Amino acid sequence: MGAGIAYAFIAAGSHVTVIERDEDACAGAIERVTASWERSGADVTEGLSRLAASTDPDALSSSTLVVEAVPEIFELKQSVLQRVEAAAPDAVLMSNTSSFSISKLASSLNNPAQFAGMHFFNPVPVSKLVEIVAGAESAPDTLTQAHEWVEAIGKTPITVQDSPGFASSRLGVSLALEAMRMLETGVGTAEDIDTAMELGYGHAAGPLKTTDIVGLDVRLAVAEYLESKLGERFAPPQILRDLVAAGKLGRKSGEGFYTW
Repeated sequence: MGAGIAYAFIAAGSHVTVIERDEDACAGAIERVTASWERSGADVTEGLSRLAASTDPDALSSSTLVVEAVPEIFELKQSVLQRVEAAAPDAVLMSNTSSFSISKLASSLNNPAQFAGMHFFNPVPVSKLVEIVAGAESAPDTLTQAHEWVEAIGKTPITVQDSPGFASSRLGVSLALEAMRMLETGVGTAEDIDTAMELGYGHAAGPLKTTDIVGLDVRLAVAEYLESKLGERFAPPQILRDLVAAGKLGRKSGEGFYTW
């Protein structure tokens, strides 16, 4: 997700710095952004001249916008956001979380008014939607700037209030969990269930294929969080738990509901 977000901003003419955990991860991020750039047919050299990667959050000190896109682990996100705020106190901070409370993430920040959610969708380079999530203390100017940034990178923003799963994750996970239950009980194959939504409802990818793209571990974590907040209707099916336990996490591991 981070590399996809970086590509989206570079493609719009921005200078982007990616922060990663180590040098190998930095090299991997550069490779992923380069691959997206090459697929676009644009001048790779010019684009990459505006991209940097570092392991030091202080490299963000002059940034005007920082988007956090670490794994969906609340304590990790909160820790990263605190480090970024210390390194870039004047920057507007955004979280790419797909489910966690923006207001709760903001509770440990010194300036929660400069923080909101900016939820991108996979694959970022081709997805047109970005969900802006207003926390309890997000300033109107912060939300206005978020809209302007999203529009500047050629995507469409929607704004929702901070609530479990926001709009997109709540609806998407609900559909995916029901598709998993249908697969689990033999209603149809993964391909046929997905085709029903792709051709019948115009979805670009069915709910099971989308889960593979997002990552089964990510979907499980989000479902468990939504279950804790909204009740049993978001309880993860056993098939999801079993696949994650077996290391079958979707596209990133080579196998999930599909073989990639």
